[in-house]
Amino acid sequence: MNRAASSESSRRKANGSDAQPLRGEASVPPGRRVWLRFKRNRLGYWSLVVFVVAFVISLAGPLWSNDKPLVVRYQGHMYFPLVKTYAETTFGGDFPTPADYLDPFVRDRFSAPGNFAIYPPNHYYYDTLNYFSKGSNPAPPSRENWLGTDDRGRDVFARLVYGFRVSVLFALVLTAIGTVLGVVAGAVQGYFGGRIDITGQRLIEIWSALPELYLLIIFASIFEPSLILLIILLSLFGWIGLSDYVRAEFLRNRTQDYVRAARAMGLSNWQIIWRHVLPNSLTPVITFLPFRMSGAILALTSLDFLGLGVPSPTPSLGELLAQGKANLDAWWISLSTFGVLVATLLLLTFMGDALRNALDTRIADAVKAGGGQ
Repeated sequence: MNRAASSESSRRKANGSDAQPLRGEASVPPGRRVWLRFKRNRLGYWSLVVFVVAFVISLAGPLWSNDKPLVVRYQGHMYFPLVKTYAETTFGGDFPTPADYLDPFVRDRFSAPGNFAIYPPNHYYYDTLNYFSKGSNPAPPSRENWLGTDDRGRDVFARLVYGFRVSVLFALVLTAIGTVLGVVAGAVQGYFGGRIDITGQRLIEIWSALPELYLLIIFASIFEPSLILLIILLSLFGWIGLSDYVRAEFLRNRTQDYVRAARAMGLSNWQIIWRHVLPNSLTPVITFLPFRMSGAILALTSLDFLGLGVPSPTPSLGELLAQGKANLDAWWISLSTFGVLVATLLLLTFMGDALRNALDTRIADAVKAGGGQ
């Protein structure tokens, strides 16, 4: 043990990183230590905070961007349109169809003495058509439509909120599936090596040579486009790059002493992989998570822009960009959508850089040598 400690000290001196740990950092677990390093990167940390807050707000979109009131009091009774659909006849109308709460007739009924309706701050859902707009569509920003309307009279702000939510959820699911597939493929190749590794590499080379875009076009023409179809098709190719990094980590770690000790104890290969080698090979997996999410958001936006993504009226940033391209005079569509997309990708990039630096021990050693700045 003394020789190992001396060897480690010599290695650190050779690398120019023989600095003492930051105060309070040496006694914390490795995961907590990474989190402390991440928090010291203010840009990355606040990018994470802003991104999480924006995502949570988008998940609560129906509470503050919807065409239905949150609460209605009408003729002494309380109604909750967000959780239950009411017919127009419930509020004094003539038809048994679902009530249109933006109809001036319905609003007048709610403004009568003893009645009231509490609307969300933004009175439009992502697919709400503003039939009562006095101007033509697309309409510029106004008090009623904060970021204007698109070419069909739908509120741009509402479509941005829900489009952001769809993009992030899509990216989370695609990243999770791609990560699982990439880790499994890379772990099997890297741990067993030999013929399994060579065969797996050749199969991956053949699979990665398939034209992904052409396959998407073919399947989009055969099946009805949907988020599920896009997730399945993109997941078939989204794991390849990550598997190479996991494979390299397993090739390096499988020769370590703790793996030999685990084999000597009689543990099976799968126990060694999942309990011992995998936890020590997750650095590239964690590092690439924000960048994989940004790539998934860009992929969905690009496919929607080309008309190969989710069908209308599903909100989409790419569909809004396509509308902005088709209506160059409606500058508010392109500008607002571009701003949301750029801000989202920048936040993910800053988070990825901070996470990479927090997991890189060489950078951490340099920070320690510099006095923890």
